[in-house]
Amino acid sequence: MATKAAGGNNKRTEGRYAAARSNPRQSVTIRRSRVKLTHVMPSTTLAVEAVDLRKRYGDEVALDGLSLSIPAGTVYGFLGPNGAGKTTTMRLLTGLSTPDSGSVRVCGVSATDRRSLAPRIGYLPETPPLYDEFSAREQLDYVADLRDIPTDDARDRIETYLDEFDLAADADRRLGTYSKGMRQKTAFIQSVLHDPDVLFLDEPTSGLDPRAARRIRESVVDFADAGATVFLSTHILSVVEAVADEVAVLFDGRLVAEGTADEVRARAETGASASLEDAFLAVTGDAERPESDATQGA
Repeated sequence: MATKAAGGNNKRTEGRYAAARSNPRQSVTIRRSRVKLTHVMPSTTLAVEAVDLRKRYGDEVALDGLSLSIPAGTVYGFLGPNGAGKTTTMRLLTGLSTPDSGSVRVCGVSATDRRSLAPRIGYLPETPPLYDEFSAREQLDYVADLRDIPTDDARDRIETYLDEFDLAADADRRLGTYSKGMRQKTAFIQSVLHDPDVLFLDEPTSGLDPRAARRIRESVVDFADAGATVFLSTHILSVVEAVADEVAVLFDGRLVAEGTADEVRARAETGASASLEDAFLAVTGDAERPESDATQGA
């Protein structure tokens, strides 16, 4: 994917360079970001387009007419209380489930065409598919083979990512002996190993220690810096505020707010000094208090 012209989200760019200054290795992180490190504004080309998605499970309505239009290069923060339909949405957008009605296109490809869609997307579910009996290196070799990544390219990417995520020293240990943070970093690598255009992340930092959570956040920014689109579903509002260009709030299967963080606050009519958490609670009827950094476990 070609990197777009410079210009963009100053707040996030400043945060990205602050991180780089504090950790010089950040200047050579994720492979995509080596072309250009300055974050750019999203394109007008749609990376994700969903039209009037509806999904029921028996008598339960999971999604009720959901439509999304997400420009390429966007970090899209997707919020909602438990049971709002977030995971169902991600499964429909990635072609893992089919809607009762409505349509999905990702990078212009119908989600019903799994063969054409699979190379374009990466997906990190809340419970990653890892084989405990494999080492991290074996897991990534296995995924590279499934993705038909040429052997030399796969070897280079795997070694680079293992080093960048501080897993190289433990790469030959069984995944069953890994901490949650180490497992999550391994799962993140396998979701991006094939260099996808759109990356879907479901609660990627939940339950991680601060160091591991920060590494995942930095990686999200790295991919957006290089032109990829990131669909980020999370309860942790500080993550969304730090990295998202657009924020959407799902409640009872319907989109109740969408826009920049400032626009969502305005939509909630919570006042200029209100936090994104205040806005979230206002538009969801105080249904559930989302997590902050302080409530994340290690």
